[in-house]
Amino acid sequence: MKYPDERECIELLRRAGCSDSVIAHVREVSALAVRMAGICGADVELVRAGALLHDIGRGKTHGIEHAVVGAELLREWGYPEELVRIVERHIGAGITAEEAKSIGLPEKDYMPETLEEKIVAEADNYAGEGEEGIRALAERLRKRGNDAAADRVMKLHREMKDCIGDFWDKL
Repeated sequence: MKYPDERECIELLRRAGCSDSVIAHVREVSALAVRMAGICGADVELVRAGALLHDIGRGKTHGIEHAVVGAELLREWGYPEELVRIVERHIGAGITAEEAKSIGLPEKDYMPETLEEKIVAEADNYAGEGEEGIRALAERLRKRGNDAAADRVMKLHREMKDCIGDFWDKL
């Protein structure tokens, strides 16, 4: 197996210092993301591992930089770059290099590009609160003056709805 299985992912999360609540959240995100991946024809094993590990950086910080911290951990531990990028690019619907610089992250593009990256970002946004949660996230971003990020969240949601089609309501 190219990617860590669920047991290994949970061990990595604990090794990184993640709380039980973070582990419960990533399990919820993973269950949704795996269903989405199966419908959309994505790499299910990559999505499973990426969804389980997307918040591994929360063992060190709960700030937005948790994505960068988590990606750094996985790189240090020798995990494949396609898995690392899911962790690094899962925040909202991505962060541009310009936005990253303005919020104190290393200046680079954190935009999800692959189907697997997009599925994990969407599942993270959707988990727990469904479509209402996605709309609320977009509204919070707009209230902070970040219309571009809000538009990206809604664009990603539409893209994933198009991929999933009639199955969306069954997720």
